[in-house]
Amino acid sequence: MELTPSAHIDTFARDHLPPVHQWPTLLRDPPVPDYPKRLNCAVELLAETDGRRQANRVALRGGDGEVWTYGELRGRVDQLAHTLTEDLGVRPGNRVLLRGPTSPWLAACWLAVLKAGAVAVTVLASQRSHELATICELARIRHAVCAAEVLDHLQRAGVPGLRIAAYGSGAPDDLLRLAAARPGAYEPVRTSADDVALIAFTSGTTGRPKGCMHFHRDVLAIADTFSARVLRPAPNDVFAGSPPLAFTFGLGGLVIFPLRAGASTLLDAWGGPAKLLQDIARHRVTVLFTAPTAYRAMLERLGGHDVSSLRRCVSAGENLPAAVWHAWYEATGLRLINGIGATELLHIFISAADEAIRPGTTGVPVPGFQVRVVDHDGVPLPDGEPGLLAVRGPTGCRYLADERQREYVRGGWNLTGDTYVREPDGYFRFVARTDDMIISAGYNIAGPEVEEALLRHPDVVEVAVTGQPHEVRGAVVVAHVVLRDGVPPGAGTAAALREFTRAELAPYKCPREVRFLSALPRTPTGKVQRYRLREGGPRTALE
Repeated sequence: MELTPSAHIDTFARDHLPPVHQWPTLLRDPPVPDYPKRLNCAVELLAETDGRRQANRVALRGGDGEVWTYGELRGRVDQLAHTLTEDLGVRPGNRVLLRGPTSPWLAACWLAVLKAGAVAVTVLASQRSHELATICELARIRHAVCAAEVLDHLQRAGVPGLRIAAYGSGAPDDLLRLAAARPGAYEPVRTSADDVALIAFTSGTTGRPKGCMHFHRDVLAIADTFSARVLRPAPNDVFAGSPPLAFTFGLGGLVIFPLRAGASTLLDAWGGPAKLLQDIARHRVTVLFTAPTAYRAMLERLGGHDVSSLRRCVSAGENLPAAVWHAWYEATGLRLINGIGATELLHIFISAADEAIRPGTTGVPVPGFQVRVVDHDGVPLPDGEPGLLAVRGPTGCRYLADERQREYVRGGWNLTGDTYVREPDGYFRFVARTDDMIISAGYNIAGPEVEEALLRHPDVVEVAVTGQPHEVRGAVVVAHVVLRDGVPPGAGTAAALREFTRAELAPYKCPREVRFLSALPRTPTGKVQRYRLREGGPRTALE
């Protein structure tokens, strides 16, 4: 594959792409448009030419009630781009670390970095010094834009030569004060459609984080596939949700999709399910992005909250239990749009909406993507037989100088690390993460199936199931359970949960051991760290 000549002066990103023969096959057929060779995705996301982003239409909403129109957003992005290039010395191709709570200013800085032809590396506001130092080392980062309120850990990271621009402090050298003095029009860098726009680091549930490199065309492709063909937003929609912008689920759902549709989006730091319910009512949110855990938590708090404005609810980040889908539908009349995505593919590639939804399945391939279930040699398996999920489409895995590229991409397909079954009707059903499959006495036991059964018990708030090595059986099932307040975490409760599960599942699937925790260990993006449970668990066990 021949790439369009780069506009980057700093060629680090392109130089550290994996060899082209290790890339997945990239599909360019409709509904993916034929993007021009010169393409800056920030320009496209803000363009007024299609009539959806008139200057007076609302674009961004802040948690403090602040409202930005598209005209104001374009002006502030251009001022920030001037400041990045003229005051801070950012050059096309430089990697710029972006760190701060979800807010309109963080989104504006992200757009400004791309408009200036640099590469955005957005990280979580909660990440600590050693994590930030690792990311800066891997991506050779020398420029950072950081909210003043979370500056300390970045300053203590000790990154050689790192130039940090803080925003929100009000100091004379504050990025926002410098930008306010700059012109409100900026000539964007004419990047190639094949220039790296962003590096998204995996959440690191195991091992060293992996940097996933995505092009300017990729940013638009996820909006022109999942968003345009499954979600189908309208310019009068108001988006909101819980995932941070460092998480590609949040970046797509809260920035890329609403801007591409000419809609508006609420950008505010996650404050828990109760606050999210309040925000839905206050801002008349119509499109919601969050994880199954949050939908379950909101169900318990729906009373007294007005969610009548909602029309689309998207669930991703982890498997959506059928019980949660049905409970949400019964309580709200809304059909949760389930989906699976990956940082390596940028966003969702299997989903279904409206009458096409089948609870208990993830859905069907998003238009523009191809999906199949294969064995360990890459041979397609027949319907009904569990195997490895293999995906290809307009986006795909390109790790930043990482040998794990060979593991993720095989024969032109992205292997996501999920075990799936393709049903005879073409729907894909999640079985387990590949490393979550428990083999006990010759039986394959999917941890999520046991989790779903336990979640049906009224005393169980959260649960994660893992396998524990066993001399005779190979492994046995262990359930790590968070109980409802007031329920005693003792032997009697454990016995009751085992008995309940035995009534729900075949006996060989029932947990041999139940361990009680005050909370499940999670990554900053909310994924359960099952490896910590397998290694002996966090120090939150309730004895």
